[in-house]
Amino acid sequence: MAAHMDRIVMPGDKICDLKESEATRKTILGPGLRTEGDCVYACKPGVLKFREPNVYWIDTHQKRYVPVKGEHVIGIVTQKAGDIFRVDIGGSVQASLSFLSFEGSTKRNRPDVKVGDMLYCRLLVANKDMEPEVVCIDGQGRSSGMGVVRNGGFLFKVSLNLVKKILSSSCILMKTLGQKLPFEVVVGLNGRVWVKGRSNKETIALANAICASEHMTNEQIKVMCQRLADAVAGFT
Repeated sequence: MAAHMDRIVMPGDKICDLKESEATRKTILGPGLRTEGDCVYACKPGVLKFREPNVYWIDTHQKRYVPVKGEHVIGIVTQKAGDIFRVDIGGSVQASLSFLSFEGSTKRNRPDVKVGDMLYCRLLVANKDMEPEVVCIDGQGRSSGMGVVRNGGFLFKVSLNLVKKILSSSCILMKTLGQKLPFEVVVGLNGRVWVKGRSNKETIALANAICASEHMTNEQIKVMCQRLADAVAGFT
């Protein structure tokens, strides 16, 4: 029997009876959980969550981003040192990025990356004992939408909890906004969001709508999006 889900846990609480995958006989532990011997303990306060078949994590409200391997984030290039770029991803230390970590990049064909550029990238290395490393390619060496973002727009920061909400399949925010207004958006799991509308007014309105949705239900989001569309139409 699996451990009782959606219950509040505190750091140091022992988590018992975690369900294993029948195929691999393994349990996957996400953020907020750690092992000590044969036992699993919570290392963050929050709500214990579970996803089939065998994934557990602690859903917590935290301000500083803690890098997690495989997560997609928005970073800012702060420095170039030889063949390595330094990238601010909002963590306690900056991440490194090799110039070869772009699709089609070679020693002769280097990517056009400058200090101050915004990058949508993926964490390749995220370990408490090692410096984070990011890449702009997937496992097959393709960009898959990652790379430098240079199309204007507006970059702003939101809570990590809001990022998880708007990326959830149960949240209708992005779909509803897209039905009302055409826009581009990039969402990083480090709490950074980039958005671009058809005009500066639409861009700011979209950013405000995203920020305001954090504590709204889906029904409230529908009403807000309709009001936004009506307000924007009044500007034109």
